[in-house]
Amino acid sequence: MHWIRLALMVSVGVFGATGLRAADAGDSSEKEIGPAYSDAPEIKVKEGVPRGQLFEFTMNSEDSKIYPGIAKGKPGVTPYKRKVVVYVPKQYVKGTAAPFIVAQDGGGYVKTVSAALDTLIHEKRVPVMAAVFINSGGGDAQGSQRGLEYDTVSGLYAEFVEKEVLPRAAKEAGVVFTKDPEGRATMGGSSGGSAAFSMAWFRPDLYRKVLTYSGTYVNQQSPRNPESPHGAWEYHENLIPKSEPKPLRIWLEVSEKDNGANRDEASLHNWVLANQRMAAALKAKGYAYQYVFAKGAGHTDGKVTRQTIAGALEWLWKGYEGK
Repeated sequence: MHWIRLALMVSVGVFGATGLRAADAGDSSEKEIGPAYSDAPEIKVKEGVPRGQLFEFTMNSEDSKIYPGIAKGKPGVTPYKRKVVVYVPKQYVKGTAAPFIVAQDGGGYVKTVSAALDTLIHEKRVPVMAAVFINSGGGDAQGSQRGLEYDTVSGLYAEFVEKEVLPRAAKEAGVVFTKDPEGRATMGGSSGGSAAFSMAWFRPDLYRKVLTYSGTYVNQQSPRNPESPHGAWEYHENLIPKSEPKPLRIWLEVSEKDNGANRDEASLHNWVLANQRMAAALKAKGYAYQYVFAKGAGHTDGKVTRQTIAGALEWLWKGYEGK
């Protein structure tokens, strides 16, 4: 494991005497954290901090024109349900357009992100913003509904969120979502992270801020697409290096003991290598990005999320003035 990690750091030019060094370009940096972790104070409930309200609803597959369900070896489709939770801060003024963040695999982030936003909004470190926590249609990886939604390298999932989720969320929670792409962020872990990146990459007219934990920037797309034969591995292999920079702001993390950490490059299934390559590609193109390497941690490790989420959100919204 040690030689792989050393080789990866050398390959992206960020290995220094004390680990990852800060990148030289403007608002970008690369750093190591751990192996000891502690929860950020911002995610703890504090007296006097206004608490936002949560609205919950369920979406049925039969009501979706974009994701009606996957047929599993027989005619028709397999139905599913997805839960959606909307966070609306106490300070929200009804009828105004709110900036917001969309979280994939949303149920796993409701408690931590909502608590962080309560504190950050109260302390005026982020704007008065909403959050939409969206669960997948279920399953995992190739052949699953979640895999279809999250691992497909396209803008289809962003279209689903825009056309089917946000209108329902706005109605259920009584909130107006901003149309300004600078006021829209998206996040997730694992395949939810690569889905978040795809939303912004293919639709920068809708999203320009991305936050990913253990992003699945590997070859996991199903069904195969000849335009992206290596799935999300294509982002750091071809798409970012060969495209003009997009107006995106990206915070990404990978863990030392992440999925496939001991697999070789030919597997196209090493999360550590994939995220190191993402950082290198973003740096080479001059993107505003933050890259975090979490020592001693595993895939989408909760202790990493709890320590970093508040700072990540604050950095993501740095410089945002709203419209």
